[in-house]
Amino acid sequence: MSNKTQMKYFANEDVLHLAISDDKEAGSIELSPNITAELNEDGELIGMEILQASSYIRDSILESAQAKILELKKV
Repeated sequence: MSNKTQMKYFANEDVLHLAISDDKEAGSIELSPNITAELNEDGELIGMEILQASSYIRDSILESAQAKILELKKV
């Protein structure tokens, strides 16, 4: 597997595509309703596709920030 990390955002569709290899996609696995892992013929991860990416990333950042704030309040 070659290392060729790329990120592309398609604003009209709100889709984020992360490619970590230029290997040909042979299959995919739906990790959640909006996240798909792309696999090569050896079953290795070669990319990810995130639908409704802006909401997903916003929510992930907010969750991480809130968890960190709660940790700081415990100190």
